[in-house]
Amino acid sequence: MSTSAERRRLDEADSGREAWRDWGPYLSERAWGTVREDYSADGDAWAYFPFDHARSRCYRWSEDGMAGLSNLNQDWCFALAFWNGRDPILKERVFGLANAEGNHGEDAKDYWWYEDATPTGSWLAWRYHYPQAEFPYTTLREQNAARGKHEPEFELVETGVFDEDRYFVITAEYAKADPHAYALTVTVENAGPERAELHVLPHLWLRNMWSWGRAPDIEDAVDDGQLFMTGAPGRLSATHPHFGTIELFDADGGEPDALLCENETNAVLLFGGQNAAEYVKDGINDHVVHGLPTVNPRLTGTKGALHYTLDLAPGETRKLRLWLTDAGRPADQLPDHQQTHTLRSAEADEFYREVGPQPSVTPPAAAAYDPDHAGSAGADPAEDARIMRQAYAGLVWSKQYYHFDVHRWRAGDPAQPLPPEHRGHDRNAGWSHFWARDILLMPDPWEYPWFAAWDLAFHCVAMADIDPGFAKEQLYTFLSQRYLKPNGQIPAYEWDFDDVNPPVLAWAVLKVYRANGGDHSFLRACFHKLLLNFTYWINRKDEGENDVFEGGFLGLDNIGVFDRSNPPVEGLLEQSDGTGWMAFFSLCMLEISVELALHEPIYEEMAVTFMEQYAFIAVAINESGLWDEQDGFFYDQLSQPGRPPTVMRVRSMVGVIPLLATLRLDRATLQRLPRFTRHLHEFTTRRPEYARAMSRRGAAETLIFSLVDEAQLDRVRARLTDPAEFSSPHGLRSLSKYHQKHPFTADLVGQSRPDSPTTVDYEPGESASGLFGGNSNWRGPVWFPLNYLLIDAARRTHARAENRDLVQRMRQDLIALFRVGRSGRRPVLGDVELFQTDPRWAERPWFYEYFHGDTGAGLGAAHQTGWTALVATLIRDAEPPARVRPEA
Repeated sequence: MSTSAERRRLDEADSGREAWRDWGPYLSERAWGTVREDYSADGDAWAYFPFDHARSRCYRWSEDGMAGLSNLNQDWCFALAFWNGRDPILKERVFGLANAEGNHGEDAKDYWWYEDATPTGSWLAWRYHYPQAEFPYTTLREQNAARGKHEPEFELVETGVFDEDRYFVITAEYAKADPHAYALTVTVENAGPERAELHVLPHLWLRNMWSWGRAPDIEDAVDDGQLFMTGAPGRLSATHPHFGTIELFDADGGEPDALLCENETNAVLLFGGQNAAEYVKDGINDHVVHGLPTVNPRLTGTKGALHYTLDLAPGETRKLRLWLTDAGRPADQLPDHQQTHTLRSAEADEFYREVGPQPSVTPPAAAAYDPDHAGSAGADPAEDARIMRQAYAGLVWSKQYYHFDVHRWRAGDPAQPLPPEHRGHDRNAGWSHFWARDILLMPDPWEYPWFAAWDLAFHCVAMADIDPGFAKEQLYTFLSQRYLKPNGQIPAYEWDFDDVNPPVLAWAVLKVYRANGGDHSFLRACFHKLLLNFTYWINRKDEGENDVFEGGFLGLDNIGVFDRSNPPVEGLLEQSDGTGWMAFFSLCMLEISVELALHEPIYEEMAVTFMEQYAFIAVAINESGLWDEQDGFFYDQLSQPGRPPTVMRVRSMVGVIPLLATLRLDRATLQRLPRFTRHLHEFTTRRPEYARAMSRRGAAETLIFSLVDEAQLDRVRARLTDPAEFSSPHGLRSLSKYHQKHPFTADLVGQSRPDSPTTVDYEPGESASGLFGGNSNWRGPVWFPLNYLLIDAARRTHARAENRDLVQRMRQDLIALFRVGRSGRRPVLGDVELFQTDPRWAERPWFYEYFHGDTGAGLGAAHQTGWTALVATLIRDAEPPARVRPEA
């Protein structure tokens, strides 16, 4: 039984005894350029609300900032801002390129880390490296615009602004004294060789809810003077009808200037219109940077900052200490600031010692692995513990406030100009029921500051290691009627709810259920909602009603020859991954049914249903032509009228996904399910052709469900373990390296879009195609989610030694992406010498979206700690080979 202080806080939060989750790191790092803020005629969200508008323009749905905090409803927001005395604007938010500006899509251009975090946010640490030279906004835009798809992105480090260590190391550490009081410490180090000045501006402001004509209580509070902020030297105070009073003040009695303005759009600047207030949103920026009289001398408003100016000698470090509290509590009624930090930091250590790998768990012996693989060297358990903790920290920092009401968004707001009557797009038109005002685990707080359906499943699996109650609530929320369509469709992601993501939520429900110690009410509630989604797939994604499924996009972006959601020819693309996912979904639902039936026998009937559906798919995938006996691999197949089917001979993860569909039921379980067992016998006796989908194994007569038989498994595994195909020193590639010398070109007749690409070749790094914006690539890099699912499937059901060895090697290779290898370098950090050799950088890996298929360098979103946080689970669950035993 856990006794850590953080675990007790989690128990108190889950039970409702204490509101430890009320405040947290819920402020996104980007709200501009999102679909929610897009009211354009053409649907170009990036252009409608660009970065250069963000400091001057009020957001409708959420807020953003650096190292930010907010309450659950984001009534108030706290974040840090900086100015080095040279930049043209305050550093209020992370800078990055919009989708059309980057040669590989959207791309953040600052360097920051999520250093540490506990699940309740009782301890949070964040780090940022801020150049002392003028931030090269123009250079970054111009250089990336000049590069093509076959060139790497131009990064901030290449501009030379970090040469000679001329930057500030800024660390923010936040410790909760109680649910509604944060002890804040901001530490600034001058890493450079000369004296340098830095302006630090902790901000507190109120989210604008009053400008839209949708919140009468807020609008009345504004009129009645019940919603406002005031300032005094060293102090900001905010009053709001939702929370009463909240204050930000210097903990040491310092008196930095208080600067205030209104959280209102500068319509004069942006649109040539009329401002709703005299001192508008960018007033603090203009006052600090340009010395203009753009802050309210009466020290009132709805957005404020405390202005510190630090003059730092080379190597000098300064600390700023503040309190953020409710109810206007004075400093003498609060605990000691430093003691609060020391205590919460120690409690975080205590918590992660419980979560972390046990001392008895040692890395597998190097002899068990191919010496070319990075994982062969083993690892320092202390280093693994640091990697694990930073991965979990990023996951906690990715909790974000998400507010979106599609009906209101499409209709517009009464107090604002209406959206164009005939927009040039019809985005999310069928989702008027969708309404969200939740804290969600987002894939990446900057590049993907919105939910993604299949990403969320992996987020919850990783989060369940440290906060199973929150993971459970995430799944409850996502399967609620506010998200799920009445027909059972799950919204994919903000840019297109109608896209279909892989059906992995049932698998995630099972994993979270076990992490919660077996909450049957949770499992039952999720099961009934998942049943709707299962029915949606059966009715909508099996066009031929032959148990061979489509699905289109399925989260794999450009993995196919063309956009699989929108083929350039007339015909039907029957998909190996769509069919494999449905078999996997069927077995997950079967497993849930069995678990429920052990307590409520009525669910045996549902178990029978999913067993039969799985069996139908198992036969269909092998008889439909998706399994290619010549190559020993699964391929998609395009059927066009009047032509024989075209086999898409692309060796990719599309053909590996059928291996995920596997389940083991032991004899003891089957004996407790007499109706299910009896029907299984009758079904396979009456229809023996379906018996191939299941087999008995071992003296214990364990029942194994597997979409592939042993011969098929051996043939696919041979490709997975071949370095010339899928196997890399850093995990399994998403596309076989075979295609580097043997590109696949589809023979398509009757293309409606002649310029549509028809060739796939091996691209181990960033995407060379523009499909899905080009910001991600499934044509060769290593991706964590499918690697993790393959590990999970293999270790659950396959006892053969070669499968165990593959699992062990995959696990170690994936972890080794983040470890310091024999060369003294971390693969994830690529070939940038500063990152690899300077301790200020080299000790801090980023948890990227995906990884170069040959080098392991991190690519895509740099802080995609959602599914990449699965590395923490791999570390936590690591077992030496001696502990893995073959089935009796």
